[in-house]
Amino acid sequence: MLLAFDIGNTQIVTGLFVGDRLAADWRFQTDRQKTPDEYGILLKSVLQDASLDPQSVRAAIISSVVPPVTGIIQRMIEKYFRVEPLLIGPGIKTGLSIKCENPREVGADRVVNAVAGIKRYGAPLIIVDFGTATTFCAIGENGDYLGGAIAPGVAISSEALFERTAKLPRIELVKPKGVIGKNTIHSMQSGLYFGYIGLVEGIITRMKQEMHCHPKVVATGGMADWVADGTSFIDAVDPFLTLEGLKIIYHLNERIP
Repeated sequence: MLLAFDIGNTQIVTGLFVGDRLAADWRFQTDRQKTPDEYGILLKSVLQDASLDPQSVRAAIISSVVPPVTGIIQRMIEKYFRVEPLLIGPGIKTGLSIKCENPREVGADRVVNAVAGIKRYGAPLIIVDFGTATTFCAIGENGDYLGGAIAPGVAISSEALFERTAKLPRIELVKPKGVIGKNTIHSMQSGLYFGYIGLVEGIITRMKQEMHCHPKVVATGGMADWVADGTSFIDAVDPFLTLEGLKIIYHLNERIP
């Protein structure tokens, strides 16, 4: 069995693959203060709760955009599962040609998403990942990674509105019934929801113009369904795209015992 870890700024998404099948997945809060032991006990507990034997784990792979947490998870895997995890980074085979000024600057999560997106949906492609930040990745007709855009995530935008104003409250992120709010909370929800959809549609439109083709648009990440429900610009929502990419990259680099 293969354990895959996608370490983001807000959450750690973990998946367990049995062969090519994603047998289970979990989301944990990204906490720089947690020790390897705390993460290890937590993970072994959820595995056992899902009737999965922790001793059957034979391999692990990590994609991370939070360097301080990478080492914590790495040490946890080595101590509790007795395997050395594969880390997404320089020197790892991905099969992806990155056409950026500095390919090393492209986040591990974006590389992994691109690998999975091409495998599952083909090229050309635009991948929108709704995480702490929202990232847009453009994949050309020949499968090259062309670059992308990075915008503040929905939760960041909402929190900034609350923190930087004197009278506006912290609100729940829900889809409003209409754009014209009848009170302060509904007005804020409208502005965040429809404003964010406008951002997404605007960037996708401009990307398509620069790509000179008609790419498929795939969304992933925690807020993907919430945004996709309000726009026709997103063709597919794939919540496990990153985990699938990690599995593909692991097989490119090493055979699971």
